[in-house]
Amino acid sequence: MKDLVGPKQAEVTYETDAPVRYAVEGAIAWVSMNRPRFGNAQNSQMTYALDSAFRRAVDDDAVKVVVLKGEGKHFSAGHDIGTPGRDVNRSFERRQLWYDHVNKPAAEFLYAREQEVYLGMCRRWRELPKPTIAMVHGACIAGGVMLAWVCDLIVAAQDAYFQDPVVRMGIPGVEYFAHAFELPPRIAKEFLFLGERMTAERAHQYGMVNRIVQREVLEAETGSIANRIAEMPRLGLALTKQAINHVEDLRGKRTAMDAVFHMHHFAHAQNDLVSGNSLAGLDGKSMARSNKDEAGEA
Repeated sequence: MKDLVGPKQAEVTYETDAPVRYAVEGAIAWVSMNRPRFGNAQNSQMTYALDSAFRRAVDDDAVKVVVLKGEGKHFSAGHDIGTPGRDVNRSFERRQLWYDHVNKPAAEFLYAREQEVYLGMCRRWRELPKPTIAMVHGACIAGGVMLAWVCDLIVAAQDAYFQDPVVRMGIPGVEYFAHAFELPPRIAKEFLFLGERMTAERAHQYGMVNRIVQREVLEAETGSIANRIAEMPRLGLALTKQAINHVEDLRGKRTAMDAVFHMHHFAHAQNDLVSGNSLAGLDGKSMARSNKDEAGEA
């Protein structure tokens, strides 16, 4: 099989056996991404661990609200496209009804994988019947934005910023394409065309972020909000969440996402035909370097 995404990995070495931490305090489940050395970049190991944590929260009747956070300096630097723990060629026990991707040829490899790990997982988490809160600090980039967007509320620290720079790869935004629902259309185009960082303050102006708080009180304030929500009846919360998600889908969110997902994979295939690499030859280091240059950092 032709490898679309880089050299095959004979063996993946993980820096942690616990890419996600799970803790319950009262009625709140705290789900923490735990790859701080790599900015909580999401490899498949982390993604499946997140799914298991969310499943655990759903199954626990004592849990009323789920908070998603990141350990270390950042919420999430996005999908793993270049750490030693990158596991794109590894099979996991699948959670959707898609077949395994690892022995599939050409564009089918990424299409099957991303139906499962990216689009499928995010839709699954959006429909979790308990309220979810993304507690965002530092970087929330690309795949990190997807994780924040599937949550019902976003509480951000003043140092948080949001970014989807994948147009640099010739790709029209991340797989969970909610851009034009989270932002006004012209702002969504600016967000993608320029790939610039959007501050928490600006995201709040457009309604993408619910609240902004000082970094030092972020966890306390998020916990306070979660506890207030937890005082509401469980079924009432689930039905309210279903109702609003249903209205979003009536407005075309799901069908728009289906259409753009296929554009996304056309872009991957074009990159492979032109450059021999589905990410246009870019990896985590080169994307981070471009990001720093554009932000005016040394």
